[in-house]
Amino acid sequence: MLDYFGNLTKFSLQRGAITSIRSRIARPKVNKIPPPRVSVAAAARKTDDGMFIQTEETPNPMTLKFLPGSAVLSAGTADFPSRESADASPLAQRLFAVPEVTAVFLGSDFVTVTKAPAADWQVLKPALLGAIMEHYTSGEPVMRDAAGPVHAAADGENAEVVAQIVELLDTRVRPAVAMDGGDIVFHGFEDGVVFLTMQGACAGCPSSTATLKMGIENLLRHYVPEVNEVQAVA
Repeated sequence: MLDYFGNLTKFSLQRGAITSIRSRIARPKVNKIPPPRVSVAAAARKTDDGMFIQTEETPNPMTLKFLPGSAVLSAGTADFPSRESADASPLAQRLFAVPEVTAVFLGSDFVTVTKAPAADWQVLKPALLGAIMEHYTSGEPVMRDAAGPVHAAADGENAEVVAQIVELLDTRVRPAVAMDGGDIVFHGFEDGVVFLTMQGACAGCPSSTATLKMGIENLLRHYVPEVNEVQAVA
């Protein structure tokens, strides 16, 4: 799933399994991130106007990734961790109308839906596919207003350090986790500790702790000496 370090350290996250391979080459080199290795679920639908929606499993068994075959958000991401938070998105509201949906995350070309633990994807998928198709044929916008800033703002004496952290997240981390239907965004930096928020498939994922500590923390500590630790916050 992820290749954060090039020849310095390679991490392969496949279905929550992590393999660390240490290289003896001292100078870090950035490799291209490979295509996501996830299985495509059988459930898919094609609308009358030719829209084809595919679903992909994610490392988080509670989430499923939907690809409508067209743009979802033109810029940024949008996280809706509850029904009450979805007022800004007609698409998210339609998805929350399906029983057992507990969270919705919108990316550039995908929608990630989180279900209640007791819910069955085989029962939910047809209703979710129908809700997505209904939205795209309705002519309503995905968002009523433009999505806000992804990362928390930084100022003061840590502004330069935060800028380096955010750049690494944007270029090395977020594109990779987006392939699995999630996002990891900057929340704050204090006393050497970077606070990050896990969204979409990353929130509650069984492998998220290992990704955070073994992958992202090592990456940030290598490139930003001021970083000592990385912690997840809600």
